[in-house]
Amino acid sequence: MHGPNLLNWMNPRRATMLADLATLVSAETPSRDKTLLDPFATMLAGRFQALGGKVDLIDNSAGGNHLEAWFAADAQLDLPPALILAHFDTVWPRGTLADRPFRIDGPRAYGPGSYDMKASIILLEAALTGLRELGLTPRRPIHVLITSDEEIGSPTSRSLIEASARDAAHALVLEPPLPGGLLKTARKGVGGFTIEIEGKAAHAGIEPEKGVSAINELVLQIPRINALANPAVGTTINVGLIEGGTTPNVVPARAMARVDVRVTTMDEARRIEDAFHELQALTPGASVQVTGGINRPPMERTPAGRDLFERTRQIGRSLGLELGEGSTGGGSDGNFTAALGVATLDGLGMPGAGAHAIDEHILIESLPERAALLACLLLEL
Repeated sequence: MHGPNLLNWMNPRRATMLADLATLVSAETPSRDKTLLDPFATMLAGRFQALGGKVDLIDNSAGGNHLEAWFAADAQLDLPPALILAHFDTVWPRGTLADRPFRIDGPRAYGPGSYDMKASIILLEAALTGLRELGLTPRRPIHVLITSDEEIGSPTSRSLIEASARDAAHALVLEPPLPGGLLKTARKGVGGFTIEIEGKAAHAGIEPEKGVSAINELVLQIPRINALANPAVGTTINVGLIEGGTTPNVVPARAMARVDVRVTTMDEARRIEDAFHELQALTPGASVQVTGGINRPPMERTPAGRDLFERTRQIGRSLGLELGEGSTGGGSDGNFTAALGVATLDGLGMPGAGAHAIDEHILIESLPERAALLACLLLEL
């Protein structure tokens, strides 16, 4: 294995990786701001072209452009590619950097999007650079897909991800790991439902009996919705937003709730979707309309995924890393690839903490070892 040589090559380049991370973090990329996303994608394209990749920018009129890059493999082998998934959009709005610029404080590097997941792009760049500089040729072609809309559910990139996965040997997802550097071999599926209630308006003081309260109907529906949860098998329900009515002296004609759902299996996903769409009004004169569904299928543990993790754990040991595995309630683009039956390993990004929080940061000391791990996976899997 080439792990020790790659780690030795990475170790003195920690400062370079930090400087590159500062460049990426200092360019804001909120998920819905095409005017910021597209220049960033163009900048990334130049960086990957400089590493020898065949790069395409994928036009996206409904959001930021996506980036695709290919790196050649050993010409004597004819193997399907390794698919590398990352994203460059963040949850942070334009102007966040004015209050929280990139900074280094002891063992940590802070900044919006640093942990989730611009540091992952730096790891990938370092891994590809190390292979190139050391003259090491991967066994498989490397197909890199870096998207602009993961944080909002991948509405424009999902079909691209799924099409790429169907041709791949496996998918390596560069989301951050779990605490302790654990890799992610399972994720919950994620769903969102909107419940819209229509009643009938009336004067609340003069003739309330002529009205039908949409708010009252929603209050009756919420316990039915919450009862769909089954924490014992990992199914959770959160009625996270409710709205209704116009003014206190009018019987409310409309009310609405938005619900977050997390599931661990496709069987639960189907049960939940069926139950939501079967909801019926309990108040005479009211009506219930349900829209939405499970938009990220669960990433279930599979034999193929388990085998991929075990091979990765062996490669990690060549670097002095004892890698563990775990699951999480959040979704990623790895949910899509795993649902297609493609062996998927997630959590290969940078250790740190504070995803979507004001203390978002990475642990600087882990940069060389995680870059070396990714390089080894690209080379040896």
